[in-house]
Amino acid sequence: MTTTAHNRLSGDGRRIRIGIDTGGTFTDVVAFDEASGTLTSTKAPSTPANPADGFISGVEKVLQIMQADGSEISAVSHGTTVATNQLLEAKIERLGFITTEGYEFVLEIARQAVPDGYGNSYFWVKPERIVPADLVKTVRGRLAFDGSEVRPFDEEGARAVARWFRDQDIATLGVNFLHAYANPAHEQRMRQILAEEHPEAIVSLSSEVLREYREYERSMTTLVDAAVKPTVGRYVQNIHERLERFAGSGNGAAGSLPFYIMKSNGGVLSAAEVVNQPITTVLSGPAAGALGAGVITQTAGFDRVLTCDGGGTSTDVAVILSGEPELTTEGSVGAYPSKIPMIDVVTVGAGGGSIAWTTPEGQLKVGPHSAGADPGPICYGQGGTEPTITDAHLALGRIPPHLLGGEIPLDAEAARGSISELGQRLGLSPEQAAAGILEISAWHQANALRQISVKRGLDVRDFMLATFGGSGSLLACRLVDILGLAGVVVPQNPGNVSAFGLLTVDVKNDYVQTAVTKDDSLELSAIQQLLDQLQDKAAAALRQEGFPAEAHQFARSVDLRYFGQAFEVRVPAPDGPITRAWADQVAEAFHDEHRQLYGYDFRGDATQQVEWVNFRVSGIGPIRRPELLRIGSAAEAMSLDDRARTGTRDVCFDAEIGYVPTAICWRPDLLEGDAVAGPAIIEEYGSTAPIHPGFTARVDGVGNLIVTKDPATEEKHQ
Repeated sequence: MTTTAHNRLSGDGRRIRIGIDTGGTFTDVVAFDEASGTLTSTKAPSTPANPADGFISGVEKVLQIMQADGSEISAVSHGTTVATNQLLEAKIERLGFITTEGYEFVLEIARQAVPDGYGNSYFWVKPERIVPADLVKTVRGRLAFDGSEVRPFDEEGARAVARWFRDQDIATLGVNFLHAYANPAHEQRMRQILAEEHPEAIVSLSSEVLREYREYERSMTTLVDAAVKPTVGRYVQNIHERLERFAGSGNGAAGSLPFYIMKSNGGVLSAAEVVNQPITTVLSGPAAGALGAGVITQTAGFDRVLTCDGGGTSTDVAVILSGEPELTTEGSVGAYPSKIPMIDVVTVGAGGGSIAWTTPEGQLKVGPHSAGADPGPICYGQGGTEPTITDAHLALGRIPPHLLGGEIPLDAEAARGSISELGQRLGLSPEQAAAGILEISAWHQANALRQISVKRGLDVRDFMLATFGGSGSLLACRLVDILGLAGVVVPQNPGNVSAFGLLTVDVKNDYVQTAVTKDDSLELSAIQQLLDQLQDKAAAALRQEGFPAEAHQFARSVDLRYFGQAFEVRVPAPDGPITRAWADQVAEAFHDEHRQLYGYDFRGDATQQVEWVNFRVSGIGPIRRPELLRIGSAAEAMSLDDRARTGTRDVCFDAEIGYVPTAICWRPDLLEGDAVAGPAIIEEYGSTAPIHPGFTARVDGVGNLIVTKDPATEEKHQ
């Protein structure tokens, strides 16, 4: 391993690194035996009432399969949706906001932009602010954009504000003073005063959360960080303590067990640091899935990939180019924008547990409400009363009458009964009702995929679709039809790709500083000093995580724009000394990226200057990634029917045609070179892949299913 932080065991003991992704229905677990290089996957039911229970159950289960014990765990990486769910459900506890005098209505004013899909402001109702106006307090004092002090900080006023929040029993506070990104002195003094006057307060400072300009975005990001800090802190502490006890490291004999939390930016951070930066985890789970899919699809030889991560409550989609997911700082969770680096993921409420319902006018709707893990779909037999996407798949025979290889039996008759009742309300046959549910779900997913591709100038016909998650592959063939995709990649153990992704993630921290200047006015020495300072911060964080200096890696990037534009374009910046040639290279990259995004650039136009805005440095602590092992060849084995075919089941792929006899194959018995022509159902422990008529699934060298439409079928539809 690269870092001493991972070297928990000594001697000849096994070293097992575990990735755990907690979803709405199942907790996915993948364990990596570092000595043998083998991966072991499993699942355990999620426990929404106390996610730590499902977490520990998953660890126990995978260790039992490996015939190992807790003392052999070398590190655990975790993807969590705690912060995401809190924001999506708008479960925000009373929150206070302290800002500069005269800027108390920055949250009310917000931005003039109206979200896509509303047309104009007449049809859009601005959501409730994260902090109501009566819980916003101001302090006198003013900094200029360059950090110089225009008006001194009013310490007596600050103390009065601190006491007011204390008397109101508001203990979670966000602080954002004007231009604090350039000089944090006033914010730091405010925190000191809060510690003296209101010691119970949990405080987030904008100068620590986001050192960028734009007051509204910085305010919102800081307040979101403060809002999730108590919840994330309790959750992480609870799991870490239970994990330490389980792993036998609570007695100090083996040292503290390294426990990492997945960040939205595609890195991980120790649990001890995450509680100070909780906003960095808002897309923790989906980010891990996109990273895992990137590793798998690049190994399979595909550079342009869309991902479809289907879970129990939602589906997450992302873009992967050359093995790397696209990043953004313009993301949001629910109604709350968060201007932090995050993998560009779009989420739609179309998971296996999404509920099918009818409007008073007799229209069929699917989602966004979900049956979740408890009570779950009707076929779970745990008290669910409304039909779901999973019930529709089961009623049509597209999934087996059980989950997890038989561990969870499903009630097919109950599913058919609920679908039949829904169909009667709509005047449809049971098959038409079930097919309608799945068609609506497929279009929900297709629209999300269009949002991250077509709307950004990408041609989906050039892209493969990587499907994973428990329900991600169920509609893959239909998505190829709707979008005209090149094909589908279904990884091995698709239900555990997010957990696998956690084992491929480096430790990563991002640092940013706004310093707006025109290209012809660049002070190269000042930029060198600024980037050196950011790199020093990144290096200090990596040392804190246990990485020696020789293992440190750094990645620079810069946000640029044309003078007069409102928003920037981020481009990577090379290493090395800051020279005029270095600056010209970055500017050329900006022109290229601007043309790619918008179709034009002003390269060579002396009247249109480039403006430099934000400078960024990411500190990276690399870990050892598990390698995908090759599988055996079909050329040297018995026939596919004798080896992998387990039987035949009547399955409905088209409501007009009805049920057709369909081959059932057990995926673990498929080998490289096998080809399974539709109609067929390929089943495995944690997922199912229906291969529709007119499609063929071929198995590659590392066990991926490569699903493509047969040429004759394509010609027929052209």
